[in-house]
Amino acid sequence: MTCGISCVDKTLNKSFYHLGVCIAKHPGYFIIIPVLLTLLCITGYQQLKYQIDPEYLFSPIAGEGKTERAIVEQYFKVNYTHRFNVGRITRPGRFGRVIVITKDGDDNMIRREVFQELRQLDDIIQNATTTYDGDTYTYKDNCARWESECFENDILNLDALMDDIEAGQLNLTFPFMFNPVTWDAHLFPVFFGGTKLTEDNLVISVPAIQLVYFVTADTKRQDAKGAEWEETFLKVVGEAEDSGRFKHISVSYFASRTLDHELEKNTKTVVPYFSSTFLLMGLFSVITCMMGDAVRSKPFLGLMGNVSAIMATLAAFGLAMYCGIEFIGINLAAPFLMIGIGIDDTFVMLAGWRRTKSKMPVPERMGHMMSEAAVSITITSVTDFISFLIGIISPFRSVRIFCTYSVFAVCFTFLWHITFFAACMAISGYRERRNLHSIFGCRVQPMSVAIKEKRNFLYKAVMAGGIDPKDPDNPVDNKDHMLMAFFKDNLAAVINNKWCKIIIILAFATYLAGACYGITQIKEGLERRKLSREDSYSVEFFDREDDYYREFPYRMQVIIAGPLNYSDPIVQEQVENLTSTLEHTSYVTSRRYTESWLRSFLSFLERNNELLNVTVDDEQTFIEAVKEHWLFPGNPFSLDVRFNDDETQIIASRFLIQAVNITDTNHEKEMVRDLRKICKDSPLNASIFHPYFVFFDQFELVRPVSLQAMVIGAVIMMIISFIFIPNILCSLWVAFSVISIELGVAGYMALWDVNLDSISMINLIMCIGFSVDFTAHICYTYMSSKKRNPKARVREALHSLGLPIVQGSSSTILGIVALLLAQSYIFLVFFKMVFLVIFFGAMHGLFLLPVLLSLFGPGSCLTWTGRDDGSEDDVDDSLDERQQEKPFSQSYYMQYPTMGINGPYSSKGFLGAPYKAYGVDEKDLGLGTSGEDSSESSSSRSQRRHQQAAAAEEEAVIRESPRRRYEEGWRRSSYQNIYGAQGANQFQAQPDLYGQQVSAAEWRQRLDAHEQQQRHRQGQRRGPYENYHLDMEMDMQRARRNSHGDVIDLHGTPNSSADERLRRPREQLSAGSGDDSSYGQQHGTPPPASGSVPPAKRYHRRRSSEDSTTRHQRWPANIEERRARRTHSPAQHRPETATPSFAYRSSSHHNLYQPNGKGSKQPPTYQYGDYYH
Repeated sequence: MTCGISCVDKTLNKSFYHLGVCIAKHPGYFIIIPVLLTLLCITGYQQLKYQIDPEYLFSPIAGEGKTERAIVEQYFKVNYTHRFNVGRITRPGRFGRVIVITKDGDDNMIRREVFQELRQLDDIIQNATTTYDGDTYTYKDNCARWESECFENDILNLDALMDDIEAGQLNLTFPFMFNPVTWDAHLFPVFFGGTKLTEDNLVISVPAIQLVYFVTADTKRQDAKGAEWEETFLKVVGEAEDSGRFKHISVSYFASRTLDHELEKNTKTVVPYFSSTFLLMGLFSVITCMMGDAVRSKPFLGLMGNVSAIMATLAAFGLAMYCGIEFIGINLAAPFLMIGIGIDDTFVMLAGWRRTKSKMPVPERMGHMMSEAAVSITITSVTDFISFLIGIISPFRSVRIFCTYSVFAVCFTFLWHITFFAACMAISGYRERRNLHSIFGCRVQPMSVAIKEKRNFLYKAVMAGGIDPKDPDNPVDNKDHMLMAFFKDNLAAVINNKWCKIIIILAFATYLAGACYGITQIKEGLERRKLSREDSYSVEFFDREDDYYREFPYRMQVIIAGPLNYSDPIVQEQVENLTSTLEHTSYVTSRRYTESWLRSFLSFLERNNELLNVTVDDEQTFIEAVKEHWLFPGNPFSLDVRFNDDETQIIASRFLIQAVNITDTNHEKEMVRDLRKICKDSPLNASIFHPYFVFFDQFELVRPVSLQAMVIGAVIMMIISFIFIPNILCSLWVAFSVISIELGVAGYMALWDVNLDSISMINLIMCIGFSVDFTAHICYTYMSSKKRNPKARVREALHSLGLPIVQGSSSTILGIVALLLAQSYIFLVFFKMVFLVIFFGAMHGLFLLPVLLSLFGPGSCLTWTGRDDGSEDDVDDSLDERQQEKPFSQSYYMQYPTMGINGPYSSKGFLGAPYKAYGVDEKDLGLGTSGEDSSESSSSRSQRRHQQAAAAEEEAVIRESPRRRYEEGWRRSSYQNIYGAQGANQFQAQPDLYGQQVSAAEWRQRLDAHEQQQRHRQGQRRGPYENYHLDMEMDMQRARRNSHGDVIDLHGTPNSSADERLRRPREQLSAGSGDDSSYGQQHGTPPPASGSVPPAKRYHRRRSSEDSTTRHQRWPANIEERRARRTHSPAQHRPETATPSFAYRSSSHHNLYQPNGKGSKQPPTYQYGDYYH
């Protein structure tokens, strides 16, 4: 990265490395403990608190509608038992409604045969018996009452006038009329729907009639009995309609419990798809994790990724229930999403495993894999966690509850994947190391061996796999994953093409234009019908209500709170002005539909002043007159005035207005907002209320809350991306991608018939985290690349994460297909929006972001100037945080012994990192051990303890002075890697600092090439260690090269002067420690055990210069001696055909350089990390 890896990145990489090593050594613990914790948390399901109340879930927690309802109920509490009036209710209560239309082809309901069947329907409803807690009752036993009369549908009394109506002798006048037979005042807008009128407001035809039945709900027991009656109501009406009992009418029905039922049905519809979805996801994961290599294939790890996500979700939900958090049906969408998140992490971790070298020991591979996957899966989990955390502060309880459960699930999924699933990977790693078949578990031959032995086609196709320990680097056994190679070679080539970049940018511009258009078409609010399933009986009811009863939909109450002197003409004028202002809006019909006690009382006094002979000039006389002449118990206006305790003052009053022609949810939102503003602007303490306003508040809040969540989420995601990817330009591109994806989801969801409501807001909040996943993965890999060229960076990013992105996005979309089959709007919204965010996120990560980074990221100047040739060899060493020495071309590297990690194929170094060597660690042979090297003999362990004790004593001696430490460091760097007592592995090919295995012949070729370079370099100064020239020349004169280019030791290995000074203090040490054992081997000690490489077949560097110290002084006292020594020719000590080829040691003790040849000048002086001439 241009500004280096942050401390967060370092800490994560280091921590995850050690975690991976620990898991590899003790996988059993990391499998058993998550399983036990899952079983423990599952017991929390006993504390399940299931919530299905629509108002509780989908209305704002502190909405204005609830505040207004509290004001109304403070002064005008509904009395269902004695004083019930349907226009003055504050809550829906317990009720049953039917909307009846004709089905015989005649749209007019005002017919005798229709009213006869309406009477039959009414009798069925009123005579249906219900039992609750041993009490059997009918509607008349439990009905809401005005005075002592049950609430009835007086419109049915028109059957007494039906002969006159059909004969044309009686006309029905709209909106109300008195029945000349029963003297009922019929309010036709309450019952008639879609009425057709003449210019004189005479009724021509009525296409729909509504009947309503209310039961008492004053106490909890009455409410429970009412709920049970509703169940009976739905049952008997449904049976009557389904049985075909009615010939002329069609009945749709609804009750207050209908939405509760529909939410519960939504929950039940998705449950059957859990098992099939898990099977489908498991099958997909197994197939996508398989390879042609039978050993490196990981089918069971794909399955265990699903198991890990399922276990984590179960444990998270159980813990949330233990915490007392209510459960809602929407939560059942979370497991599908969590499986998608878990599988995404699974593919990222498997891709990290594939990028490690197969020759590494399993603990080291696990450490590297976890270190590489640390930032990617942590970014995924942190962004998802933060996005759901933002949702917890939402004003909607449904959003809060869902996001709370999802926060638990995201945390558990992350923890279970870095423990349980990682342990499964470690076990698979040990299987792979033993070259066991990924499915059958039997040992198989590598493909290269199977080809050599001419095994049959079936064996090579099904059984062969792994690598050959004798030739681990052969290309036959180390083929790249086919799809990973496709992303690197094919897709990257397309993206790096300049014309394709133009096409991608144009496609993105078109995408943004469509998103912006869609945003202008957004509809707000959660319609009630969308809470029901498509096949529900309630859908037909909602459709008929919208078709026939939108003209006069809501009877609204205007409350004036606070004590007022209503006898004051100014107060009367203020009340009248407020009433008239509301009536003159487009949302309210004419004054004939208004019920105002004050307006009607003043009109009554004006008409009957001479007869009544009362004065209302002061407050007391006004109150006495209104109580005596107007607010008698039988008058509904008596429900609209509230007196103080001694009834000397009016402390609250209300009047009713009628809404008209409200078409949709946006119109409802505008109506509520404008009417509330009129009330707030009034000098009176007025407020307006309807029971449905509690739900309408979401229309007003959902847009600003969603926008606020998206902005906050984008800012937080940018900060998080900067923490993990410390590059401000990269953070801005990630934030840009998040905003772009959110715009796309918001715009195209509107075009896909999804409203902006509490359900879609859950998904928008969730999409904030999902939109970061793929873009952050690609951006982090691109910025972490050491390549200078943007094209090479694009290839590396797509090679690393192209396949995981496709796998993760495909698995997530596949996992939510079950939501599409549930036939529920709630889960359908989840499917549509998750599909959009996953698809757009994958397209941004795979196409748009690589293009933008190549044009405006690190090295983009090469793209703009046309100098980007896509070279893989051009590496930016400044990006390497470990800052190794910069090597010469064709230079020889010798590692410190502390870097060596003994493996089955070679001694391998980890880039100079301070990690301990695994071959020295004791193994835990108890529960959870890996079992590797558990058969080590006690003699070898004893020998190793002796070596460690000797090394400790040696270190104690060296710590006595800095000079001693320097000399000991020189001695170790000189020969311990080659001559240390490490068994057969000491003679194997040594890797350079970057892990490349090089044989002796290859090193010889490199030295020769370097020698040729040195011959062309003239005029170089000698370094301060010019005396090394003769020392190394005398060493190398005893060496000959065989036909393979290997150096054969002819005269033994000399010792250094430092070793001579250190020999005597160490002669008492164990023969197997330090260089004494090596020295003994050079002077007649028995040869190494069988299987090791003969000493003559190794290329040795000068072990020490003890012999040269005995021949001449190491540091000449004067310049004359130095010059004499330089002129002394060593040619007489070696054959004439021998080439004076030997090496110089740099000041870092890591590298040997070949001289320019006979008579050449001193090699260039080497500075740590760089070189100069």
